[in-house]
Amino acid sequence: MQRDIEQDLIHWKQQMNRLPLLLRGARQVGKSYVVEKFGQSHFEQLVVINFELQPELIQCFNTLEPKEIIAALGILTRQRIEVNRTLLFLDEIQDCPNAIRSLRYFKEKLPELHVIGAGSLLEFVLNDADFRMPVGRVQSLYLKPLSFKEYLTAIGYEELRAFLENTAINTVINPAIHQQLLKLTREYTMLGGMPAVVQEYITTGDLHQCQHLQTVLLNTYRNDFGKYATHAEHKHLQRLFEKAPGLIAQHFKYTKVDPDLRSRDIKNALALLQQAGLIYPIYTTAASGLPLESVVNEKKFKILFLDVGLAMRASRLDIELLLQEDLLLLNRGAVAEQLVGQELLAYSSPYDDAALYFWCREKKSSQAEVDFVINMHTQIIPIEVKAGTTGRLKSLNMFMDEKQVSLGIHVSQQPLSLTKNILSLPLYLIGELPRFVRDCTCA
Repeated sequence: MQRDIEQDLIHWKQQMNRLPLLLRGARQVGKSYVVEKFGQSHFEQLVVINFELQPELIQCFNTLEPKEIIAALGILTRQRIEVNRTLLFLDEIQDCPNAIRSLRYFKEKLPELHVIGAGSLLEFVLNDADFRMPVGRVQSLYLKPLSFKEYLTAIGYEELRAFLENTAINTVINPAIHQQLLKLTREYTMLGGMPAVVQEYITTGDLHQCQHLQTVLLNTYRNDFGKYATHAEHKHLQRLFEKAPGLIAQHFKYTKVDPDLRSRDIKNALALLQQAGLIYPIYTTAASGLPLESVVNEKKFKILFLDVGLAMRASRLDIELLLQEDLLLLNRGAVAEQLVGQELLAYSSPYDDAALYFWCREKKSSQAEVDFVINMHTQIIPIEVKAGTTGRLKSLNMFMDEKQVSLGIHVSQQPLSLTKNILSLPLYLIGELPRFVRDCTCA
């Protein structure tokens, strides 16, 4: 399975002054697969050290001297680790914090060796108050579930992906192609972007079997709770994880999770699930200038789930409903908002831990809300996900007038069009948004 981040890994390999790399992301998004595929394709030798499967190798990092480390690893694994020939992959690196610390010394004392670390629960080590991250000596890349464009590539629709990537704002998309892309978007919404689920669909074509696998993945995440939560926190995590898919795209209220639990306990559970990569918060921003995060209100937020397919499975939505209904109407628009938010995250720079924001006004006389507000090419861009035509976008127009922005985005199932200063974008074209924004603002 081909992932777009492979191009970033190739670029990293070719850099003269590269840093040791940490590949970060939630469990089961494909980190180990991507690194191993990259290592096998672009190096003479791949050496994988999995600290979960080979805990005896943790002792090799009692020293932070790179040459001593690779000498010990070479003896114990019976593999030669050579600069410029070998990719050393430290998997489940969170189980060996000294291995993370050693990355600094690999940069300083053995920079010629290519080293990548990854781990399912890595964020918990990196965010521990007692852990000192080797700042400036390690680079991070963030991997997320497959985007819609990656999904098209995986299921053999490379020509449709190429069509999307060459679509211009003034392109009139053939109605038959438009309907085919909407059908594939609904399919992607049901399956999501978890690699194992997509691979199951490619192999069997059985949607029900894919749903069974989604259930297994959801249970895997639940089973992980004991690895990063105390016994007391465990029940709060279970409750929040159970409720989260039904709270997508709503203003988050602690009482909606469980009125009998303290807000503080739910807040702690939310922070833990965020570190695990299972939930993304979307904070409200005043959008009065850049950067957007400088004017956020962290007390007012919404959430997204890790993956739209997993969210649909956890919500027990019927397959036939997902394949036939207008995505913008399902669950009062929450499904479409999850899809759009997930796509915006997927196409954000893999070098940054992406963040999303929204805007709302709650005055009695003029309530309004814009689903997403993003910064693109130094422009503040409002995005509204809504069925219907551009003429009914009251909140979007209110935001544009108040903030004096030159372009607004309306995401729907309608064909691509530009009406005055509002770009109507079909769901399947989110990946081309940066290009369209550049073309609109430069015109």
